Amino acid sequence: MDELIKISIVVPVYNERENVANLHREINQACEDASYVYEIIFVDDGSTDGTFEACKHLHPLKLIRLRRNFGQTAAMDAGIKAAQYPLIITMDGDGQNDPVDIPRLVDYLIEEDWDVVSGWRKNRKDTFFKRFTSRGANLLRSIIVKDDIHDSGCSLKVYKKECFDHLTLYGEMHRFIPALLRIKGFTVGELVVNHRPRAAGKTKYNWKRTVKGFIDMVSVWFWHKYSVRPLHLLGGIGILMLMLGGASGIWTTINFISGQSLTDDFQAFLTLAFLMAGLFLFVCGLMSDVLSKIYYGSQMDRSYSIKEVRINGELFNEIEADNFDKSTNTLAK
Repeated sequence: MDELIKISIVVPVYNERENVANLHREINQACEDASYVYEIIFVDDGSTDGTFEACKHLHPLKLIRLRRNFGQTAAMDAGIKAAQYPLIITMDGDGQNDPVDIPRLVDYLIEEDWDVVSGWRKNRKDTFFKRFTSRGANLLRSIIVKDDIHDSGCSLKVYKKECFDHLTLYGEMHRFIPALLRIKGFTVGELVVNHRPRAAGKTKYNWKRTVKGFIDMVSVWFWHKYSVRPLHLLGGIGILMLMLGGASGIWTTINFISGQSLTDDFQAFLTLAFLMAGLFLFVCGLMSDVLSKIYYGSQMDRSYSIKEVRINGELFNEIEADNFDKSTNTLAK
């Protein structure tokens, strides 16, 4: 195609001091080789190991620094909102995603007219524990969310910018962006990409992220099924409880008429009370998640706070950086 392709590469980084310079060089080289008009956006998610200082003098680079560690999803959202070009690439900051795959993803998205193309780390270079838990999570996701993606946890993806016009990310939702976009009617493709061993630094993956990811998976399922009709869920459970209560009442009445003492049924009552309380609290949690999305969407608020923005080493505030993007192509290569 005659028109130059314009892309924004968004990379959340957290305690990756040893990896950022080499990753930036590889991204820069891949974009130069493909003759893209591009910008590279690193979002420092409250690093404590000198990552921000290691990034400050990289060029070309827009560097966003969050005030503390808000998590990968928040950092990714901050970078996506700062992106100015029609195509947005996301990738991890640990160097395991290969920037050489960026042109392949972009070409596939354009040729097949996808809205999103997700990378598939078919041959992963991770520890056994990480691969085992990831496969288990993928199996659950295929059952619960059904996004038809083999590896939704792969951060290397390309999106059309309009995918994020009305989408704000929270919690650990970055894993489920394809599912969220499918709900909104966007088309999602997938392409096998290279995956490399971690060269330096320590993995940020642990059991806590697995638990949080599962909870967010349930939230995505709920959002897909009942975001506009929660009464179908709550009403259905209510009717089921009434039917069970009615059946239990009939059984208790029969026992009472037959002369059986009801004084020994306290354990059954207590068990039922615990089950109902647990169910009530879980449903309240899901409803609170919906209310949280409504709040952040209507108040134009965010779940994170940006400390500073640097463009090619020069310090800007957020408004100045936005105006800079709109008034000049200095960052374009």
